[in-house]
Amino acid sequence: MTDQLSLDDLRKRLNELDRDLIGLVGERQRISREVARAKRSTGHPTRDYRREREVVLGVREVALAQGVSPELAEQILRLLIRSSLATQEHIRVGTEGSGGGRRALVIGGCGKMGHWFVDFLSNQGYAVEVADPAGPVEGCPHLADWQSSPLDHDLIVVATPLGITEATLRALALRKPRGIVFDLTSIKTPLRSGLEALVAAGVRVTSVHPMFGPDTDLLSGRHVIFIDLGNAEALSVVQDLFRNTMAERVVMGLDEHDRLIAYVLGLSHAVNIAFFTALADSGEAAPRLAKMSSTTFDSQLDVATRVAQESPALYFEIQALNDYGTESLTALLLAVERLRAIVRSNDASGFRQMMERGREYLQTRPQSERE
Repeated sequence: MTDQLSLDDLRKRLNELDRDLIGLVGERQRISREVARAKRSTGHPTRDYRREREVVLGVREVALAQGVSPELAEQILRLLIRSSLATQEHIRVGTEGSGGGRRALVIGGCGKMGHWFVDFLSNQGYAVEVADPAGPVEGCPHLADWQSSPLDHDLIVVATPLGITEATLRALALRKPRGIVFDLTSIKTPLRSGLEALVAAGVRVTSVHPMFGPDTDLLSGRHVIFIDLGNAEALSVVQDLFRNTMAERVVMGLDEHDRLIAYVLGLSHAVNIAFFTALADSGEAAPRLAKMSSTTFDSQLDVATRVAQESPALYFEIQALNDYGTESLTALLLAVERLRAIVRSNDASGFRQMMERGREYLQTRPQSERE
């Protein structure tokens, strides 16, 4: 029958199917909101991995019977599940949030992560005020300079750039605010004196590192790190902000955080910076390499491209200001030198051992983190 239809007819039919698909997605979203309400009333968690697995396997079977790629069907379904979970998470955070009309001040609320926390706290019922010389955030009272505030808030979030955060913490210590104070920086050792000043001033303080970007819409599989500075109440209250999300909450000490973050951020950034620098210095044109790229190359290039678009100032601070930063860079240098020595000496056995050691190490990562 289709061979009797014109191209315009076929395109018209595809447009109709596209509208039907979007309509079904909309209906699925509406049901997801009902599911969120049902889970909330019965105390069920937002995410059920067993249920997800059953749904995915079922859809793969249906796809196979319909002559559709099971991989394509799974990708589409996982996108829909992610959207559904984001909807459910936002509803749960909004309805069970701990704000209850309490007040929060976000210093640096116009920045990307500062703005994320403005929305996050507002959704939990906090009355949020923003202090930022860059300008106001829509819907929030604004101060150009936080020093003009009486600092009578329940929460004070320091979302300033790393280079001025330590000075901001010190200035807050002089004011001794009654509310709980926490910062959001990616590394903590540069803040040591400011955080210690707050502790010495008797301020309830902790430190937070959200291990995700400001464009994150779902916290499932994400980690939020909390630095224990000795005040149990501050640590508990700030952790509780994420109680109704699906984020993994991790508590550790300041030095442990920066030692590990030197590998989690410092090393991963350095690998990608070295990768695109080697390409840029190679003399090979990017379009020419693209004509013969591989799956591995394309995957690495995608990550490196995203890294190259980030703030050089921020990424330099992560490398240079961490007291433990050079440890991971030295490890990277030694690994590359070892690899070069193995290749130059035609040491197949040494190369195999290097690969096997890496495989064994990576297999120790929890399965849920690899999916």
